[in-house]
Amino acid sequence: MSETENKPVTVGQWIITFIILGIPLLNVIMLVVWALGESTHPSKKSYAQAILVIFGFVVVLGIVASLAIPGIFHLYK
Repeated sequence: MSETENKPVTVGQWIITFIILGIPLLNVIMLVVWALGESTHPSKKSYAQAILVIFGFVVVLGIVASLAIPGIFHLYK
């Protein structure tokens, strides 16, 4: 483990992270960069990977719902 892996992510770094995650489109790009980056702090890397997994699940769930809901309403016409 390197010296940077032993240091915790500071409150200021987390605040900057959350501000970046509040900017549309940039948030997805930065999550991918942090999730795949070699120099990213392990805590931030794990956080980015978890958010991307949840994001993927929500996208798949949205696609399934958008395909299923019209079919359900069509049955009750």
